[in-house]
Amino acid sequence: MIIKEVLDILEELAPLGYAEDFDNVGLLVGEANTPVTGILVTLDTLENVVDEAINKNCNLIVSFHPIIFSGLKKITGANYVERVVLKAIRHGIAIYSMHTALDNSNKGVNAKICEILELKQARILIPKQGTIKKLSTYIPQANAEQLRVALYAAGAGHIGNYSNCSFSVEGTGSYKANPDANPHLGKIGETHYEQETQINITYTKSNEAKILAALFNNHPYEEVAYEIQTLDNYNQHIGMGMYGNLEKPLTEEVFFDIIKEKMNVSCIRHSQFSGKKISKVAVLGGSGSFAISAAKAVNADVFITSDLKYHQFYEAEGKILLADIGHYETEQFTKNLIVDYLTKKIPNFAVSLSESLTNPIKYF
Repeated sequence: MIIKEVLDILEELAPLGYAEDFDNVGLLVGEANTPVTGILVTLDTLENVVDEAINKNCNLIVSFHPIIFSGLKKITGANYVERVVLKAIRHGIAIYSMHTALDNSNKGVNAKICEILELKQARILIPKQGTIKKLSTYIPQANAEQLRVALYAAGAGHIGNYSNCSFSVEGTGSYKANPDANPHLGKIGETHYEQETQINITYTKSNEAKILAALFNNHPYEEVAYEIQTLDNYNQHIGMGMYGNLEKPLTEEVFFDIIKEKMNVSCIRHSQFSGKKISKVAVLGGSGSFAISAAKAVNADVFITSDLKYHQFYEAEGKILLADIGHYETEQFTKNLIVDYLTKKIPNFAVSLSESLTNPIKYF
């Protein structure tokens, strides 16, 4: 197995196209065609993690956070980022980051938090725009069903809990082939009229290469007429944060005790208790202050996240309980999620959970 094959498997879980524009995801160090000796999964790639990879004979580190976030103009070992990159290159170790691609996955960071807290009916808190596209194409009626089936198989036409979704219109198409053409129907130099079907079908942008391959491989025309639009629709299955319900309402104090136990948290920074029961819970791993209004909009009783600033706690306004449990703490189970996923996909391959401590924050 080579690195690219592993990365293709990871992209099924968290397509890189779903990462935020500011982020730096994907293969950051190494060559995609290198054979893999072992995979080490970590939250952060620090020098001790690279040392661990060396000791475990793992030449691919799958890291949640990217070690290279902004551009490197030189690599001299002057800081921890440069030292990590130098050591990884020196020992032939590749580094791959998933970060906000996994944040936006409905099976990613926030789904794991919902699982740990046993939240029911979990849904995306901030659905993402720009991830749904629509393909329109025109094909002879006799070939329409074959193309539909191929597009479905490539991943098009999936909307929520429904598959094989499309819309078709029948009409008359026309064209005239020039002397260099090789028309499937009609004669060179003559205008040909054909009863055609217009197929309209939506798909997620991460599947675009597969969709277009299916279109070209199953269309009889020499020149395939098609249009692609990016829709403004919100994708209810991709986006930041999630929210769900507790099996039964709990007091604020009891729920905080559960958070401490299940999330391995020693202290919680929070807004003022209101005295009302907690039933609906919103979560967002990592820095989530931007989602306070979204949590309030879905009428969540509590919003669990991290990195809240002093004045942001005022935004609770007595309508929601804000709970900052720590950046590392909200994302700590992400590496377990990745290891479990890879182990199921490639069960006979060496996938290791990093034992290196990477949380930079200590508590006294």
